[in-house]
Amino acid sequence: MSAQTDRDFWSNAQRHLIRYGGTFSPVIIERASGSHVYDSTGRAILDFTSGQMSAILGHSHPEIADVIAESARSLTHLFSGMLSRPVVDLATRLAGIAPKGLERSLLLSTGGEANEAAIKIAKLVTGRHEIISFAQSWHGMTGGAASATYSAGRKGYGPAAVGSFAIPAPNPYRPRFERNGAYDWAAELDYAFDLIDRQSCGSLAAFIAEPILSSGGLIELPQGYMRALKAKCAERGMLLIVDEAQTGMGRTGTMFACEHDGVVPDILTLSKTLGAGLPLAAVLTTQEIENQAHERGFLFYTTHVSDPMPAAVGLKVIEIIERDGLVERAGEMGTRLRDGLESLQSRFECIGDVRGRGLMLGIEIVGNRSTKAAAPALSAAITRRCLELGLHMNIVQLPGLGDVFRLAPPLTIAEAEVDRGLSIIEQAIEESVSM
Repeated sequence: MSAQTDRDFWSNAQRHLIRYGGTFSPVIIERASGSHVYDSTGRAILDFTSGQMSAILGHSHPEIADVIAESARSLTHLFSGMLSRPVVDLATRLAGIAPKGLERSLLLSTGGEANEAAIKIAKLVTGRHEIISFAQSWHGMTGGAASATYSAGRKGYGPAAVGSFAIPAPNPYRPRFERNGAYDWAAELDYAFDLIDRQSCGSLAAFIAEPILSSGGLIELPQGYMRALKAKCAERGMLLIVDEAQTGMGRTGTMFACEHDGVVPDILTLSKTLGAGLPLAAVLTTQEIENQAHERGFLFYTTHVSDPMPAAVGLKVIEIIERDGLVERAGEMGTRLRDGLESLQSRFECIGDVRGRGLMLGIEIVGNRSTKAAAPALSAAITRRCLELGLHMNIVQLPGLGDVFRLAPPLTIAEAEVDRGLSIIEQAIEESVSM
């Protein structure tokens, strides 16, 4: 494309787009394939965020493209009261791979929708209205989901939903509670629920949790935490909703991240990874909860509820994940990537922490390892240089944390691409710290 065409592009973008958060990357993306996106100059950029943490099969997967083409020719969209084979088949497949007992599905379009529906189900079934989530959480931008989102976007929109509470997410790198010199997340959880019990009006409906808080700084719940959280919910007659928008479908080395603790939530929500980059989400729950919700008049019509085209895509995504062993591959490639990051940590003082699981990893950049102070200027320089060198990563900057790079490449990523990404990160840090 010509320089004039690019100038027109940015002029039109500036004039006609509503800015919805942050800034746009200074590149025009023309196409994407596999683990790369390609800008208007034809330059390949290694995509370590899988689009919006979603494209677990890489971009433009040929089998997904074939499913879309076939669906476009035959069946894309229906009235909400009509059912198609892809929808029933996907619900059946999800029941077969989900944690035991989660046999009922509602198919939607986005993670925000799925969490909205899950929260409504929890309120309806329990007859209560109070919802708890983590203070670093992200569950969506619609009413109930936004009220349970604390990492960003709460200011200026008026009151959140009545009965919205937050507790701190456990953070071993920045511990708040210690016992005998070690992080004591159990004491922290006990204290948090003591505060919740004091503030609650006796109407606790559900806790909604991410197994790894992505937008919250790639904070992984410690081993045993989710099991303890499920017990806290059970003691109070609450439901546990687990939001696996980013962790589901094999990304962490198990099909679902909640399997790490052997926990079966009352409600499980899936989105981003289920459609591998296409708009597909699901709410999974038990027969008992679904029956209770139905008997009490559960209503959740959306324009694209139970649409056949995305359901057909979801079926193919599951088929490819299982056929190609991508759950195991996420573990293997995640180990390769983590080993490389920890090697860089041993060289560069600015890497305070490496964390995460499978192909969902984070590196926290700090200005001083002792104080763990943030280093926003350095982090911004590393981000810019990585993009210049051909690697896209996403950075999370939150109060009380350093600057955390999120690394979530496709599960199909090749060893050479992992190594190339590590090489670019190394060069970008080396050049940025010497500036």
